[in-house]
Amino acid sequence: MSLRTAIDKDTGVAVVTLDRPARHNAIDTETADQLASAWRGFRFDDTVRAIVLTGAGEKAFCTGIDRDTDVPQPGSPYSMDDPLLSVGPKANDLWKPVIAAVNGMACGGAFYLLGEAEFVIAAEHATFFDPHTTYGMVSAYEAILMAQRMPLGEVARMSLMGTAERVSARRAYEIGLVSELAPAADLLAAAGRAAEVIASYPTEPVQGTVRALWAAKEAARTQALTQAPHLIALGNLPPERQAGLFTGRGSGFRIR
Repeated sequence: MSLRTAIDKDTGVAVVTLDRPARHNAIDTETADQLASAWRGFRFDDTVRAIVLTGAGEKAFCTGIDRDTDVPQPGSPYSMDDPLLSVGPKANDLWKPVIAAVNGMACGGAFYLLGEAEFVIAAEHATFFDPHTTYGMVSAYEAILMAQRMPLGEVARMSLMGTAERVSARRAYEIGLVSELAPAADLLAAAGRAAEVIASYPTEPVQGTVRALWAAKEAARTQALTQAPHLIALGNLPPERQAGLFTGRGSGFRIR
């Protein structure tokens, strides 16, 4: 299993852990399926009233889709398969609050998860970046989801700078992507404390509040997401050219 789930029935808090540290908790098709199954399962588990989502180890929260994952695409130009579209709680109709605890790198497809969390708590060494443009890909879903959480100029800078620049946890806190910073050793405890407070309240009004918050921005988000597959189809380089850019990548970057 590439996903671990632990439920504390006394507090009502579940902890979901991406457990592929050797792959920087990148998501393959198995992990994507397990995430979708976990979110759907929580809908029917009344003992779970709040969820903490994190990644194993201290190097990475999640680095998006695993580059070794083969995702066959339909021959039709009107269809595109993206396994990350179903990895988030809202995509699976879960309206129990989710707190993301970010330890280390969060990049690319990780924003599918962060974009559907209620709020983010980050370790002080965490960094955020979007590598799409560097490797010849359009940042569409990721940029749209982050535009719901960050000032537009900050999203534009992160999306366009690619791997050349990483947003530090401190900067992410300053621009509102992150709501709390914690030492690495205290990250899960900090997220757990917030989750326990929320889980101690009656779950129906909590879920209603979550739904209301998302309703406030749902129309704009939905409209933007409908354009994403077309922008990707038009702007992405062919896979072999993407692979060449990825293989020849440099290691230098600046933390902001």
